[in-house]
Amino acid sequence: MSNRLPFTYSRTAEGLKRSRSSGGLVSALDPVLRKRGGTWIGWPGVELRGNERISTRAGSYRIAPVPLSEPEVARYYRGFSNRTLWPLFHSLPALSQFERVDWEGYEAVNQRFADVAEKHAREAELVWIHDYHLMLSPEFMRRANADARLAFFLHIPFPSYDVFRLCPWDHQLLRGLLACDLIGFHVETYARNFLDCAARILGARVDMESMVVEHGDRVARVGVFPIGIEFAEFEKAAMKAGRERKRERIVLGVDRLDYTKGIPERIRAFERLLELHPEHVGEVVFLQLAVPSRSEVEEYQDLKREIDGLVGRVNGRFATSTWSPIRYLVRSMPRERLCGLYRDAEVALITPLRDGMNLVAKEYVACQVDDPGVLILSRMAGAAETMREALLVNPFNLDDTAEAIHRGLTMGEDERASRIASLRRRERRDDVEAWVGGFLTAAAAERADLQPISDEEIHRWLVSYVKRYPLCLFLDYDGTLTPIAAHPSKAKLRKTMREALARCAGRRDTEVSIVSGRAMADIRKMVGDPDLIYAANHGLEVEGPSIESFRHQDLIHYEGRSRDLLVGLEKIARDGAWTEAKGPTLTFHVRPVPESKRKALLEKARVVMANHGYQAREAHAALEARPPIGWDKGRAVLHILRECYGPAWSERVRVIYVGDDQTDEDAFRFLSGLAMTFRVGSAETPTAAQHRLPNVDAVRRLLEWIGARPRADSELLDASR
Repeated sequence: MSNRLPFTYSRTAEGLKRSRSSGGLVSALDPVLRKRGGTWIGWPGVELRGNERISTRAGSYRIAPVPLSEPEVARYYRGFSNRTLWPLFHSLPALSQFERVDWEGYEAVNQRFADVAEKHAREAELVWIHDYHLMLSPEFMRRANADARLAFFLHIPFPSYDVFRLCPWDHQLLRGLLACDLIGFHVETYARNFLDCAARILGARVDMESMVVEHGDRVARVGVFPIGIEFAEFEKAAMKAGRERKRERIVLGVDRLDYTKGIPERIRAFERLLELHPEHVGEVVFLQLAVPSRSEVEEYQDLKREIDGLVGRVNGRFATSTWSPIRYLVRSMPRERLCGLYRDAEVALITPLRDGMNLVAKEYVACQVDDPGVLILSRMAGAAETMREALLVNPFNLDDTAEAIHRGLTMGEDERASRIASLRRRERRDDVEAWVGGFLTAAAAERADLQPISDEEIHRWLVSYVKRYPLCLFLDYDGTLTPIAAHPSKAKLRKTMREALARCAGRRDTEVSIVSGRAMADIRKMVGDPDLIYAANHGLEVEGPSIESFRHQDLIHYEGRSRDLLVGLEKIARDGAWTEAKGPTLTFHVRPVPESKRKALLEKARVVMANHGYQAREAHAALEARPPIGWDKGRAVLHILRECYGPAWSERVRVIYVGDDQTDEDAFRFLSGLAMTFRVGSAETPTAAQHRLPNVDAVRRLLEWIGARPRADSELLDASR
């Protein structure tokens, strides 16, 4: 699945004409699909009109087009993909535009791709999703098919945490990728940037050494797969290419006309070469081939005007009647002729400001079949991590780049031959077929397992936060202290969890509160410890030995309504659905109901609740009915903290909150920046919590660490009281 199909469509008098697309992705994957069979999903590149249809076959594999309208292309492709993600991921955030309408278009089109893929991929061994255009599709596909094997490869850089977090939708993009079993990057730097963002933005558990991310109850592997080229094909084309009489020595640049490629900086560096080393005047030509790209975008139009001006300035300064220092061609070029240019250029000047890999550098190396040339390569290109024999430069350092050009032009044949030979050996071995094979092997590997949470991890999270302060610990019950059960009455505390809870509660420096949607009598009975604080019915009722009993004053207005609501919900209950009456609140349970019938039943329950003046809130296989009185778990937590520690509680005590439900999100949002928060369970739901824990066992380990931590400072403890 990629943004574009492996064919380019153009509209002619005879109708739509199909031609094979160029580019490394098509060259890499078309042979694989022809051999193995499968389906290529992508946008045809044109808006289909009326009865226009495109073929759904490409030899031995299928084509699944994703039709898009012009407004959708404007928002999804030209908008969010190329005005937001492209500059941001290339570490040029000042050029990024963050428009909600573009984001919504991107989200909708990603859902469309996922819907098409889901229809074709039900029996597939692997769904391989490509590039920044489709970063949300994996999560949409995972929702439709929890067992699908999904893999993703990013063909551009992944930025550092400080850059990536500028995106208003950073959480959603990360969650989209983490729905995959395998996430691939060109080089280790990008992979580590991604792992760092997953840990710091989503609170995911990350193992940097094994490159595994645990996000809630899901585990994703991260891999490094440097893409190669069709080495043999470029080598063959260079041998066949025609030869022209050499008039000057050539320094060659080949790029798409894009602001990430550093073409203006490259021209200035060549100008600096002529200033520093006038012996090259009249002898050396810089030939820049710029393939037009996104010419309708204003930033690219501005770039072309800037380059035109620079070329005119340099040629105006240094040209003679028989020689011009820069030749600037804005066009594409057939492969055989391009390979001849590669072969004959004495220096290749490949200096992007930022690049995912840069295949031009590899193409140049493959074409060095005669007198060896010199590759000058930007340190900011992904290729620089493996092409170490090139002369590596910082494209922003004009003097350094100019000296590298001079060194390349004056380098002896022995050194040139040695460098090129090493580069050619590696690129011949690590060609595009090796890239595909390596990725598919990794994608077929056994899925990574959830690893038990360790004391060392918990120590890293909490030790600097707690700092020997007294602690106020808030815990949900169902799904947090006990696994979700088929019926609430079966959700019993395990012995080990009860012991861990008791050890926390038995400390003089720790106050434990249970914050639950259950009725007060029910939650007291289930936990059974009279020394704890209990906030029942989502905090509408609070009791405990260290706090004055509380019951929200507005509940009196809902006593009759709750009885009427119970009758109304029982009337619509069927297929095993039932209503749990909890005094001021009620819960309509649909866990026993067949999956196919739940949605319609919950919608009916929502209407009944609204008709009786109640708010409906999502819960695990249930719908909560709550009085609309502006009270939730977050406000209940604030009430407990103020009652126990006074208005200045944040200076006296540290707070930890652990929950698994949407109702706990109210507390997570309230405690943002004021507490350490943990969401337990599935990664499918977004959360405001700082960290995720995979299951109840991880909560137990957390409580065991809290129970065994060093004692709080006695002076701080006394002050908190």
